[in-house]
This record gives sequence, C-alpha cells and structure tokens, in this order.
Amino acid sequence: MSGEPGGDGRTRPTSPSSSPRLSHPHGHFIGTYGLLALTVLLFLAFSLALPDTFPTLDNISSILSNQSVPALLALGAMVPIVTGKFDLSIGYGLGLAHVMVLQLIVSNGWPWPLACSVVIMGGAVVGVLNGVVVEFARIDSFIATLGTGSVLYAVTGWITGGTRIVPGPNGLPPAFTDLYDSKFLGLPVPAFYVLGLAVVLWLLLERLPLGRYLYVIGSNPRAADLVGIPTRRYSVYAFALSGLIVSFAGVLLAAQQQIGNPSVGLDYLLPAFVGALLGSTAIRPGRPNALGTLVAVAILAIGLAGIGQLGAEFWVTPLFNGATLLLAVGFAGYSARRRLRSGAIADRRGSEVAGTSREAKDVP
Repeated sequence: MSGEPGGDGRTRPTSPSSSPRLSHPHGHFIGTYGLLALTVLLFLAFSLALPDTFPTLDNISSILSNQSVPALLALGAMVPIVTGKFDLSIGYGLGLAHVMVLQLIVSNGWPWPLACSVVIMGGAVVGVLNGVVVEFARIDSFIATLGTGSVLYAVTGWITGGTRIVPGPNGLPPAFTDLYDSKFLGLPVPAFYVLGLAVVLWLLLERLPLGRYLYVIGSNPRAADLVGIPTRRYSVYAFALSGLIVSFAGVLLAAQQQIGNPSVGLDYLLPAFVGALLGSTAIRPGRPNALGTLVAVAILAIGLAGIGQLGAEFWVTPLFNGATLLLAVGFAGYSARRRLRSGAIADRRGSEVAGTSREAKDVP
C-alpha cells in the first residue's frame, strides 16, 4: 500500500493528486496537434521553395477545390472505421453516383435537383445493404464490401455501356455546375461543404449518444452487447451514413467533371483511406475522428500540390499515397495501443487509490 507517514506514526493513503502523473503533457500535446503542426510546417516549406506560386490565393483556392471530393470521401470512409469496419465499396459507389446523376440529367431529362436527391438517397440505400451484408450475413467487412463494390462497378458499366456520358451542345444546367464552380467569401464553395460536414460529424460522434455508441462498438463489441447497445443496428447506421456521404461526393464530382466516366471512382479509394486512417492519429489520437481526418486530408493536399509544382514525375503521386497509407496504418495502430495502455494504467491506479481509501477507513 502506498502512503505517507502521519503524525501518529501511521501510514496515510496518498491522494490522487499526490500520485505520479499518469500522462505526459508534452507527449499528449504532440500526439494531438503534431499532425496539424506538420501541416503548417509543410505549407511553409513549400512556400519558401516556391514563393511565386505556392503561397498564393489562386493556389490555395485550387487546392481547396481539387481536394474537396477526396476530403468528402475520406470523411465517408471514416464513419464505418469508427465501428471497427471498413467499406471498400466507397470508390465504386462514388463512380456509380457520379455517372447516375449525369445519366438522369443528360439522358433521361430529369431536373437536376430531383436527380441529385434520388442519387444521394440511393447511396444511403447502398450503405444499408452493405451494413446488412456485414452484420446479418456475418461476412467480414473487407470481403463483403469488396463484393458489393464489384456489383456496383458492374451496374456502373451496365448503365454507361462502358462509355462516357457526354452532355449535349447546351451542356449541363448552370445551377448544377455551380455546385462545384461557385465561390463564397472568395473561396470555393466545395471547401465549405467539407468544413460543414466535418463539423456535423464531429458533433454527431463527440457530442451525441449515437457517436458514443459507435465508438463503444468499435472498441469492444462484446461490451457493447453486454450493456444493451444494439450493435448490428448501429453498425448499419454507420454504413448508411457512409453511403450518403459517398453519393453526395459523387454528385459533386459530376458537377466538377461534367462528363460521366465509369472508372473514375477507383482513383479516389486509396486517398480516402489514407485520410481516414491518418486522421485517427490527430486531434483524438487512437480513434477515428472528423477533425483529425480534415487535418490529414490537408497535409495530403499540400504535399501533393507541392511535389506537383516542383515538377515530380507522374509516378510520385501513387508512391506518396501508398507510403503515406503504410505510415498512417502504423501510426493509427500505435496510437490505439497507446490509448489502451493509458486507459489500463489509469484504471489500475484508480483501483489502487480506491483500495487504499477503503483500508484507511478501516483503521481504528
């Protein structure tokens, strides 16, 4: 029993405040904000290397605009990861939503608001199907979503016939293309979509019971079952929300490219998971979170823009994404293990303090 001698010679239990510190504030600060600081340093480094082109408003606007779809997709990929699942169908879902909205507008003559609404809700339905296959058919999420993704890719090929969807001479409705092309406060509107979604997901995951349930499911599904959380239902919710976000990203991609390409979604799969996994090492280290994902996407966007302006070869981009993914998985695993160790130490120290307090009460 730990304690300190009293005036009567008896040992008094130490108070929690006098016990050794359980955490290192500097290490916690670096783990929480280190990736954000690295983002700032990387931006400053490229600004010094490319002073005439990189730190300009046009370049910043271009980065925000070009990375809006990958950022949305990374946020969509993050939601199932919170529950310990992976949705490998997001790239295929993005491609299907992308061509489907153009098919409805260009070939079927639907009003663009109706087409966008139907496609976005259809993405939620696809997400529900993914969740049902994973949770009720008891198929591993890697295998299940890879299979459903292949089906989505087949549907995309069936809709397009393997060719691109090209609008007529009048083009697409200007209001539809303004979803991507317009600006607000001098910045691209898609950047505000990403920021708004990140705030919504942060509130959902950090401040509402739904988010707490999803985190419990992801950290310990058995414990979630024991305390009465319907794990299957909430996991389906996570996949449905992911599908909703992915389909919205597909609509935005259609407004950006204005031509339906049946294979475009596959290029976004790897960057999305890099952002989602790397994001779990920032802001809330050891757990996937929306603000951390936003920081991870920012550092990826700055890095890709910088090496592109330095004249890097075409193969540098996939090399950068692949290497960053490996680092992200490694750091995410380390952060999760560190979080579990810290929790175990805190629980053990709390048990020791409680035990000494009970013993002190028993002393006559």
